[in-house]
Amino acid sequence: MSHSSQCMTGEELNRLSKEEFKRRLENTRVFARVSPEHKVKIVKGFKEQGHIVAMTGDGVNDAPSLKAADVGIAMGMTGTDVAKQASHMILADDNFATIEKAMEEGRGVYENIKKSVIFLLSSNLGEIMTMFTAVLLGLASPLKSSHILWINLITDSLPALALGMDKNNGDALMRQPPRGIKESLFVGGGLACTCFYGILIASISLIAFLLVPYELLKAQGAEVTLAHISLLLTDKTLLMRAQTYAFTVLGISQLFHAVGMRNIRRSVFRVNHLENKWMIAACIIGFFLQFAVTANPFLIGAFGTVQLQMGEWMRLILLASFPMLAHEIMAFLYRNS
Repeated sequence: MSHSSQCMTGEELNRLSKEEFKRRLENTRVFARVSPEHKVKIVKGFKEQGHIVAMTGDGVNDAPSLKAADVGIAMGMTGTDVAKQASHMILADDNFATIEKAMEEGRGVYENIKKSVIFLLSSNLGEIMTMFTAVLLGLASPLKSSHILWINLITDSLPALALGMDKNNGDALMRQPPRGIKESLFVGGGLACTCFYGILIASISLIAFLLVPYELLKAQGAEVTLAHISLLLTDKTLLMRAQTYAFTVLGISQLFHAVGMRNIRRSVFRVNHLENKWMIAACIIGFFLQFAVTANPFLIGAFGTVQLQMGEWMRLILLASFPMLAHEIMAFLYRNS
């Protein structure tokens, strides 16, 4: 319950020293009979104590405090032009309940931006680590420049756009505490998620790349060493097949990864995928185009790939699904923690 000590008038505020005002500010709930200067002082006082301050107003006398607040909200119907110009947001219907809806929408937009950024960073980290690791091992390049360009333009961009259109659980977002004004996108495990999936995608891409020379060495009964693998990869035909394997796994694994990124703490089997038809379309288009690169003669010639048999496709899809498997394991651990 409120107490009279939690109320302060403008006259009392004038009598307080700066230190006493800051001390009483945290426990004060009601400010009455205050002037425009008092409003600005109150707003700045809360900001100095690390709070994010929102201020609503409609009159000329509210303009200074609207401008001083982190979020100044002017009334759209009854507000003066001066108040609207000084504010950061205009409440078109003058309904305060709309502010809550705007906050929910804003949190949803931020969440989608965060998911898209982490997805793109982890996917690109996987590409970089695939190339860098192969160079360190003294192997031929697992990917051609056209492969990387294709993945960045098609396989990455469509799922990232779909994540930006994702529908979030508004009630769950509103139960979260406000984030800090300087909070990074990587807070809450974002950096660990980026690095983990980047390493995982790079690992399965390299495994796919080495699969062709490994199986050939095993079939010949030869010792499997980096020197022998590097020697086999000097054969142009074998290298093209190995690169096609790596290219295929890298592209499809990012589609699986995008589906899991819709909610990293929840199983994909518990998510309503029909809520995001853009993601369904992105995955279908991505799979089709990745298949076309290894099936259409023109695209095969343009990208330097080889045609894959059904058995090879099944193996590569199984390998590419590891990001989805990792997502399910982490979702299970989170659910039971």
